[in-house]
Amino acid sequence: METNVSVWKANLVNGLILGLIGVVYSLVMYFLDLTFNQAQGLIFYLLLIIVLFFLVKSYRDNYRHGFITFGQALGAGMVICLYYAIIAAIFAYLLYAVIDTNLMDKQLAFIEGKMLDRGLPQEAVDLSMNMQRKVMIPEVMAPLSIFGSMFFGLIFSLIVAAFVRKEGNPLVDASVAEPQK
Repeated sequence: METNVSVWKANLVNGLILGLIGVVYSLVMYFLDLTFNQAQGLIFYLLLIIVLFFLVKSYRDNYRHGFITFGQALGAGMVICLYYAIIAAIFAYLLYAVIDTNLMDKQLAFIEGKMLDRGLPQEAVDLSMNMQRKVMIPEVMAPLSIFGSMFFGLIFSLIVAAFVRKEGNPLVDASVAEPQK
């Protein structure tokens, strides 16, 4: 166990692991043509929560001597999610700008179909689609995806922190928490 390691350095590998899992999952969904399937999105969120739980628990056990407060667990989860968000944004940019340049058009067509299925008037759909076309370009979507990922990362980290936190008795565990010099 290392001591006095910053939360940023200690969770770099954890963030890379979560980012790699996200990229692999997204690629599998892309190749199976399930990119716009809403059920797979919910499954992915569940997968993220489970993996985040084990990554924060690993941080607690390896760097915090088995003890972590709710706030420290929340912070570690947010750091991991930030690394994940950056990796996911880079991947999203590459996916939409390099790998499949027609994917954005497919997504816009999917959104338009959903709006028409809801029974929205054609004028409202056209107005909405014109606005979406201005925003849905890889150069805008990638940075915005960081904010979206961090929002969900906050929610997921709150959930995970509630289960990972483990606070000991400060009088009994003082020798464990602070190494002797």
